Formats: sequence, C-alpha cells, structure tokens
Amino acid sequence: MKIIESEDLETQQQLIRALRLGGVNATQATVSRDIKELHLIKELTPRGTYRYVPAVSAEELNHSVRLKAIFRESVSSVASAQNIVVIKTLPGLAPAACSAIDGMKIKALVGTIAGDDTAFLAMLDSATAEALRGEIQEMLK
Repeated sequence: MKIIESEDLETQQQLIRALRLGGVNATQATVSRDIKELHLIKELTPRGTYRYVPAVSAEELNHSVRLKAIFRESVSSVASAQNIVVIKTLPGLAPAACSAIDGMKIKALVGTIAGDDTAFLAMLDSATAEALRGEIQEMLK
C-alpha cells in the first residue's frame, strides 16, 4: 500500500517492478490477486494517465451514494469556464450541492463556494473542470 500511495503506477508490470525494487519478489498472478484483495482501482490522474488507488470503504461509498442522490435532486444545470465549474440549483439548495461535492472527495477539487442557488467549484485546471462538468452532466440524466 505504501508503494501504491507514493507512486503513480498504471500497470501491473510497473507495480511488480516497484515491489522488486523494494525487495519483494512478486509474480503477475500474485499481484493480480493482491489487487483484488486490496480493492485497488484505477483512477484518472490530472495528466490523463491512470494509477492504482485504494477503493473507498463501504461506509464512505454509502455516504457518497446518499450525497449524490441529494445532489441529483437539487441541481438544475452545470457549466464550466476555465478551471471553474458553475452549478445552478433550486433556490436555497446550493449549500446541499456543495456538501455533496465536498463529500465525494474529488482530488482535483480545490474548493467550493455556495450562494443561494449557485455554486462555484474551483478545480486544479481546465481539463479537470471539464471532466467534472461531464460527470455531473451524466449524473443529472
């Protein structure tokens, strides 16, 4: 887990090499099994590559599902402008939308600000803002 958390490893072969450099002799079959047992998933990095990361716990997943349901009920539209995502909500529900977004623990999210019916989400860059806008758009369908 220390290797996974400290390095951006995209493939099982990269993980095997990193383990060997750390003194652990592992085969592809063993690493594949370990990935399943450790509940590792691949996450998109800001550079457009993927890396292994631990999946969220069951408790975090249930919390996230509830927050996403609140989010779907409160949002009326979403747009992005450079590194900012702008979310329009029903009156009084922008704080609930921001709470849902904050609860999703999005790594590229710098911060959120909520007014009455508008939320601003500051992202690391334009690419991550556009990606989040697309995800939110899909969630609203």
